[in-house]
Amino acid sequence: MAFSSGGDSGHDKVNATINIVPLVDVMLVLLIIFMVTAPLMAHKVKVDLPEANLDERPETAPAAPPLTIAITSNGNLYLNDQPVTMDLLDSTLAVEAQKTPQPPVNVRGDATTPYRTVNEVVNLAQAKGMRKVGFVSAREKN
Repeated sequence: MAFSSGGDSGHDKVNATINIVPLVDVMLVLLIIFMVTAPLMAHKVKVDLPEANLDERPETAPAAPPLTIAITSNGNLYLNDQPVTMDLLDSTLAVEAQKTPQPPVNVRGDATTPYRTVNEVVNLAQAKGMRKVGFVSAREKN
């Protein structure tokens, strides 16, 4: 900012100094804010945390064997190679979903199985709470 010194003398002087009053005001406000908040940041809460006994670790549960659902081309369902109906599969999946650890579900289908039937089985397994639903396929022959 340039200001004239105000006078009608023949030569104009330009005053090119920075006004530091707003800067000092901002710094004082920041200083007050930090003075108020600093004690709050140093306040600690005493909490009695539980102690873990690492000497006696529980055995990890063995992995559950997977459930294999086979679907033939005519729509017959087999659970672990045992013939089942859709209602029996529904109740079995509901029981298996409650177990810990939860067994994975493998879905096998013929190459000519309608996709609608496979989709119904996968949706049923997911609706019952099965988290791991996968598909089984054969390797390509070279």
